[in-house]
Amino acid sequence: MFSRFFGTGRRRFNDLSEQEILGLAISSEEEDGRIYAAYSEGLREEYPASAAIFDEMAAEENTHRQRLIDLHQARFGDRIPLIRREHVRGFFERKPDWLIRPLGLEKTRKRAAEMEAQAHRFYLEAARRTEDADLRRLLGDLAVEEAEHKATAQQLSQEMEGSGVAANEISQERRQFILTYVQPGLAGLMDGSVSTLAPIFAAAFATGDTWSTFLIGLSASVGAGISMGFTEVASDDGVISGRGSPIKRGFAAGIMTTIGGLGHALPYLISDFWTATTIAIIVVFVELWAITWIQHRFMETPWMRAAFQVVLGGALVFAAGVLIGNA
Repeated sequence: MFSRFFGTGRRRFNDLSEQEILGLAISSEEEDGRIYAAYSEGLREEYPASAAIFDEMAAEENTHRQRLIDLHQARFGDRIPLIRREHVRGFFERKPDWLIRPLGLEKTRKRAAEMEAQAHRFYLEAARRTEDADLRRLLGDLAVEEAEHKATAQQLSQEMEGSGVAANEISQERRQFILTYVQPGLAGLMDGSVSTLAPIFAAAFATGDTWSTFLIGLSASVGAGISMGFTEVASDDGVISGRGSPIKRGFAAGIMTTIGGLGHALPYLISDFWTATTIAIIVVFVELWAITWIQHRFMETPWMRAAFQVVLGGALVFAAGVLIGNA
């Protein structure tokens, strides 16, 4: 365990031989090429234009790798030492694409820029550490090309933006985010916040017992969250509608439903009835405002219409709960 924190068991970069530096560069180019290819594959279906950028970058990394291998064969022979980034103390690491999913345009472009900047610094430092003229020349050339690689990707992006392709992809990405996360999450938040008002406040005014009210609110919130989540998963597999993974939508709906109900159930952990009820009512107003804001921000619903729908529905359910609780 201590080796992970103090770097023991790893080589210092300054202790690497020229052959080992060359082997490290080869393995790094191989890894970067595979990462770019994975980015391209992950984006191809929804963002084909951006996938083409990463195809170009993967092809260029493969060219770099082949040039490094050719030089290694000429200087050291066919046996390339197995040395990777994780074998060198303080060396940057790469996250595989499956650790940063879901892939998004901005996320992948930002990570690609970071990768190229790191590779540029590596080649500059490696060139300083070598004395062989051919190796130093190649490492220096690759440092320049890695710096240009980032500019090439930006140029391709600008060309696509000029043609309207990038704007369409960003718009599509936002639409997919809304369909997969915002829409089911909003439905869940509305269901959890509004539908649990009646049972929670009915229990509060009927019993006057804060602990019993909290248990009822907890069970109603969790039960509604589970029900809403499974309903979302079963209602649409996302293939025809394009709403995305049913599992993601189910989690979004279920979690937000539970949060919506727990918001005004948690105040009843306070033993004083009127203090708990006052805080719960304040929380209800905050929840309704949040729902109104989300509808306006993401669903482009006019403020007045969103507020009228949410406040009217919440007020009717709240009144029903109070009336039933006092019956």
